[in-house]
Amino acid sequence: MTGRIDVHQHLVPEFYRDALRAAGIADAGGRAVPEWSPEPALALMDEIGTAAALLSVSAPGTCFLDDAAAPAMARRINTFGAELTRRFPRFGHFATLPMPDIAASVAEAEHALDELHADGVVLLANSRGTYLGAEGQEPLFAALHERSAVAFVHPAELPGPSAPGIPPFTTDFLLDTTRAAYLLVRNGILRRYPNIRFVLSHAGGFVPYAAHRMAIGMTGDTGRSPRDILTDLRSFWFDTALSGSPSALPSLIAFARPERVLFGSDWPFAPEVAVRYFTAGLDEHLAHTPSGAAISHDNAAALFPRLAQHPPIAVATDRTSRLRAAVKDRIVRGAVRLVDPTPRHDY
Repeated sequence: MTGRIDVHQHLVPEFYRDALRAAGIADAGGRAVPEWSPEPALALMDEIGTAAALLSVSAPGTCFLDDAAAPAMARRINTFGAELTRRFPRFGHFATLPMPDIAASVAEAEHALDELHADGVVLLANSRGTYLGAEGQEPLFAALHERSAVAFVHPAELPGPSAPGIPPFTTDFLLDTTRAAYLLVRNGILRRYPNIRFVLSHAGGFVPYAAHRMAIGMTGDTGRSPRDILTDLRSFWFDTALSGSPSALPSLIAFARPERVLFGSDWPFAPEVAVRYFTAGLDEHLAHTPSGAAISHDNAAALFPRLAQHPPIAVATDRTSRLRAAVKDRIVRGAVRLVDPTPRHDY
């Protein structure tokens, strides 16, 4: 019986996929746009013990549309998300905003949070090259601050040519999130709008690993003390999507405030084998720490009380299912050790 709350899971409505296809977009971050429906999502959640999940549209959001068409697409996505959470209460929903249009994004945030009762908003780290935290976004942050909103920060492709042979999701996405986090701290957004709970995807990109280096850079630029800057960087929430590895997790756990680390899967852009691989790595780590329940459930429950009401999931309900799940887990855990045979006492 487990009760994970997954804060990083995606949905791909058919009408959204059709719009991407019409615009000539077949992949996001170097990965093909996956098929999606709620039933396979729930089936995988049952297998790995996830009681509830927050859904969001991934990159490119509505950025592939012009300013005239983007608000209508955002409204359609958010209406779909609200209806989905009513049909399947185990799902929550982060509302899509038509960034970088600030006025339209404020209007959609107000509608989604006040009328549709979305669980928060998803904000791309950059929208058509305009980074989150840049000048001119104060009205949006004020609206989110007034509502004590959760803002889920998800990367997009960098605003420049990609490097040949390097899929953007493998490296560029991490840099994109890091850039947005840097600007949110450097430009004082976190201090002026403390009611916004910013969640950084993928363990915060490079933030935990490079935080002290970033703080020194900001000190020279702003005159603020490194201590204050590091305090701000630690005020983010971080999810574990694609980060349950022997190298990423220790860096994240060493840096982040313990109550601000959240479970994430990145399904379906992360296929089932990747979800199982990184979840197994996370479980291997948590088996030797007292923070397992906090990361898997308690920390997210504090942010999303409605989703915390779902009871734990029986991972396997019959002998055949138990055996199948045990075999899958054994294979994946073995793969984790085979790929990176880090000694357990170091992990």
